[in-house]
Amino acid sequence: MDTCACALELLGMLVYVGAWLCALATTILPQWLTMSTALLPVESYELGLWETCVVQDVGGMECRAYDSLLGLSSDLKLARILMCTALAVGMLGILVAIPGLYLINSCKDHGGYRTKRTFTIIGGVLGMVSGVLCLIPVSYMAHLAVIHFFDDKVPDVVPRWEFGDALFCGWAAGFFLIVAGLLMVTSCMCSQVEPQPVLQRRYQVMGANINQRKRSEYV
Repeated sequence: MDTCACALELLGMLVYVGAWLCALATTILPQWLTMSTALLPVESYELGLWETCVVQDVGGMECRAYDSLLGLSSDLKLARILMCTALAVGMLGILVAIPGLYLINSCKDHGGYRTKRTFTIIGGVLGMVSGVLCLIPVSYMAHLAVIHFFDDKVPDVVPRWEFGDALFCGWAAGFFLIVAGLLMVTSCMCSQVEPQPVLQRRYQVMGANINQRKRSEYV
């Protein structure tokens, strides 16, 4: 593998791990949607996948987990399922891609370089799938917030949910997961020829010289 392909592979893996951690933070954070009211300017509310929080300007924060899974709205259930699936697929992609790294000494006796390329490509594809699964719930929750925010049927005095920090973190995570997957696949496309070990090439040269000497002796 040449230097460019190896650098793309390492860069893709670093971005992969960082994006997965970002997706994990998005899943845990309660700041998916935020809301502040004019009646209580010292307090704001935050809505997450697992809990709701009340934040006070003095620095206090009180969170409460949802009482029942069956009592959740379909939007939160869908977001939970998709984010957990994205994390599982992303982790599987990382575990599959690690043995395929050029710097990892593995798969030497089971197909060699082609097997490592297969692992890397599968890991990259799983990363792109994980990124898409991460972008779907984040974009869907943002879409619902926009629809409710500009709903003319709701009076202006009624507070509305707005974008939280977790949505922006989720967009970044999904984007970089897709980028990481593309980098992993591109690194395999850039290295089409299987490199031969130095000793193997040396033995081949020595064998060719011996055969040439035998032919000359017969002549």
